[in-house]
Amino acid sequence: MFLELKQIKKSFGQGETRVQVLHGIDLSVEKGEFCVLLGPSGSGKSTLLNIIGGIDRADSGDILIDGERMSQMGEKKLTLYRRRHLGYVFQMYNLIPNLTVRENIEVGAYLSDHPLDVDELLHTLGLWEHRYKLPNQLSGGQQQRTSIGRAIVKRPDILLCDEPTGALDYYTSKEILALIETVNRRYGNSVLMVTHNDAIRQMADRVVRLRDGRIWDEQVNQHRVSAEQLEW
Repeated sequence: MFLELKQIKKSFGQGETRVQVLHGIDLSVEKGEFCVLLGPSGSGKSTLLNIIGGIDRADSGDILIDGERMSQMGEKKLTLYRRRHLGYVFQMYNLIPNLTVRENIEVGAYLSDHPLDVDELLHTLGLWEHRYKLPNQLSGGQQQRTSIGRAIVKRPDILLCDEPTGALDYYTSKEILALIETVNRRYGNSVLMVTHNDAIRQMADRVVRLRDGRIWDEQVNQHRVSAEQLEW
């Protein structure tokens, strides 16, 4: 198994204000698998994604990626781990405002010894004609495409997506989901996507439902539905 989570627990606060957010999460994801973490606000799904991404630390438990154990990593090794294994796509695009589309993607390329070809990626993303534009000259969908490009250009093993369509309209959301679907199939990245949109589960290989910091249901889709066929 490529990604393994073992008894991940996380709380915030101290004393009487302490809140247990994750209550011992066990989860396994295979190489190239598309996994959706589904649940309402407050279910712990974004906290779990941040722990997998090394943005936050678990209180206890362990995460193994391709046999590497996160709990044994110091800050320097954790930084290298993020650089080598992980790509991030957030609801807010977090682009560098004074860099062009191409330059924003190249920022990700600098983090890899073997990045994807930027020109080819710009065509895949549908951004070739916009490559010299600044973020404030782009639509929301184009900004999110740029964000995805920056995340995947370094060839990450795992693409972490936290509500990537949360700030987008229906039709643009479907375009972005179709793009993530293409990335998953073309480049073989494992995808972990946090969402509260129940329809998106149909395009995943594996669907993990969280409630109050616990996994209460997990299922494998025998037949994935393409992003363009989704309705909500």
